[in-house]
Amino acid sequence: MPTDVIMPQLGESVVEGTLSRWLKKVGERVEEFEPIAEVTTDKVDTEIPAPASGVLLAIYVAEGQTVERGTRLATIGQPDERLDNALGEPSAQAPAARARRYSPVVARMAAEHNLDLSRIRGTGLGGRVTKKDVEAYLAAQREASAAELAPWEQPGSGDLFKPTDETFAAASAKPPAAPVSPAPAPAPSELSGTLVPHSAMRRSIAKHMVESKLRIAPHVTTVFEVDMTRVIAHQRANEAAFAAQGVRLTLTAYFVAAIVRAAQAQPTLNSRWTDDGLFVPSVVNVGMAVALDDGLIVPVIKNAQDLSLIGLARQVNDLAARARAKQLKPDDVQGGTITLTNHGVSGSLFATPIIHQPQSAIVGVGAVTKRPVVIADAEGNDMLAIRPMLYATLTFDHRVADGAQGDAFMRVFKETLENWR
Repeated sequence: MPTDVIMPQLGESVVEGTLSRWLKKVGERVEEFEPIAEVTTDKVDTEIPAPASGVLLAIYVAEGQTVERGTRLATIGQPDERLDNALGEPSAQAPAARARRYSPVVARMAAEHNLDLSRIRGTGLGGRVTKKDVEAYLAAQREASAAELAPWEQPGSGDLFKPTDETFAAASAKPPAAPVSPAPAPAPSELSGTLVPHSAMRRSIAKHMVESKLRIAPHVTTVFEVDMTRVIAHQRANEAAFAAQGVRLTLTAYFVAAIVRAAQAQPTLNSRWTDDGLFVPSVVNVGMAVALDDGLIVPVIKNAQDLSLIGLARQVNDLAARARAKQLKPDDVQGGTITLTNHGVSGSLFATPIIHQPQSAIVGVGAVTKRPVVIADAEGNDMLAIRPMLYATLTFDHRVADGAQGDAFMRVFKETLENWR
């Protein structure tokens, strides 16, 4: 009997996804639990496993289409099985009916912004309006509104474009030209090369980074130097014992532990800005940036304040492995309160990361390198020593905290690592 492949519920608040790539073709053999398709949401890329063994008899959703949970994606059966009419392509009436239904996310956004969804062109299956369609519509409205403002009314202009009598005289003498939205930059025609389309993940990262740095949070970065002597000694003394329990002990676990202690000492850096006030969570959920071949993803270690070093190391191993295997679920990348990015794994010494919204801070750690530093002996005399050192940065939202709080956070982070026992 044929078995349908259904779009699953990808997360508690995720009700739709985009079929980004089929890993199997119609007629090919598939085994139960073997990945047969990749799905992209606004949170994560993940794979859909085959619910049964057999042959892929039919595919109903094309690559690039966005569909809601419960949508039939394909059918698996035996080579000699024939599909009933009920298992054929969706009828024209079915996509039309689906287009008139809106996901809870889209309906909520429409209510928040007082939108008439019938005026928004849908790009989902059968013309259904998706979350991305609503976001694009709102962005276009904001751009149109900003274009109508005088230069001194532009957001963030301050007194730079403060009008003068001459300004008003010139404006009266010559009507302003109608605002024209800048067209996207085309591929350079004078150069030979290949245009590589942006992946859904890269587009999402780009949008998120631009909004965080240019539209939401005023970024400020503080830099501390950390002596890793004691941490590395502890790691070497304990990595075999951890390995015996199936856990690989990396420096990342120590960094997460230090972030937890610093966040507890300075909870403002573990908070998020809202128009009504500063929301300070009662937990420390540490996001951990993981580099992928086509981008970056940030799974979250939930309730990190309750975990021991081995518990943190186990979470680091699990989330990193599942991220690279595209086995994360949307819930795995939600709920973070502060983020760690270990850019030192690729040899980088120093960086100024961008805050992962809606959080207020991100800690960056560079490569550990041996270099001469000045230390004091037991009698307080200065001397040179070769020590494993790293640069650690804290980039934070200046609306939420000032330099004194940022430095206090980093002092705890530094002291935790330098005095590790």
